[in-house]
Amino acid sequence: SGNYYNQGEIRKKELEQSCFLLGIPASDVTVIDHRDLPDNPAVEWDTQLLADFVLKHIEANHINLVVTFDAGGVSGHANHISLYTALRYMLLFSNIHPLLCPGCRVLVLESVNLFRKYISILDVPISCLLPRDALFILTEEETEQAKRAMRCHRSQLLWFRHIYMLFSRYMVINSLRLL
Repeated sequence: SGNYYNQGEIRKKELEQSCFLLGIPASDVTVIDHRDLPDNPAVEWDTQLLADFVLKHIEANHINLVVTFDAGGVSGHANHISLYTALRYMLLFSNIHPLLCPGCRVLVLESVNLFRKYISILDVPISCLLPRDALFILTEEETEQAKRAMRCHRSQLLWFRHIYMLFSRYMVINSLRLL
């Protein structure tokens, strides 16, 4: 629930506001509040428990595409990496046991090195040359919408996140690969 700084309720509301700005209704936002899945950048979540939650959500909502982090978690955040690990686990064992619904695909957001992460739009030529399964380059209007959505997360807008919004390639360009 985003309770790392005991701000879970505030962060839930911020998430709903952010999603609203992106055209996602509150009814499509699911927040999991489980004691074994704490919001903590240093804590790896239990793979099986997380996989169970994700699978239930996929099945209940008839989801055929999941977008998540890669093994680097974009910023090395252990919770982000845990999501990747759970989805990878689900895919690896889906041949033995149907852990992932048939036809459901998984795209992972590629982590890049620090230099590329903060060169913003200048990363476009590099990203276009490198192999990937999907590449999203936002328009100026879409980038501004993403920034407005990020500003909804007031409780998390520390000084370095303002730098992130100004210079991060992820605000403009995202490369993904199939898992």
